[in-house]
Amino acid sequence: MDEFKQIGANILKYRLRKKFTQLDLAAATGFDESSIGRLENGKTNPTVKTLLRISKALDVNLSDLVKIKSSKPTR
Repeated sequence: MDEFKQIGANILKYRLRKKFTQLDLAAATGFDESSIGRLENGKTNPTVKTLLRISKALDVNLSDLVKIKSSKPTR
């Protein structure tokens, strides 16, 4: 899974945990609903500013949204 898809999966996870619809998150962040969908599907490269707005709306740390699981073995 690429990094953008992992970030999108994190956004989706925390959005559902807060019981927000995409429309709820869009309203809380000032983005449109289709932008939230593209972010959650990993179709766009979010800026730090975008991720900060989303993290504040979801009451999570920015680091929670950008947590990436490495698929490469460590040495």
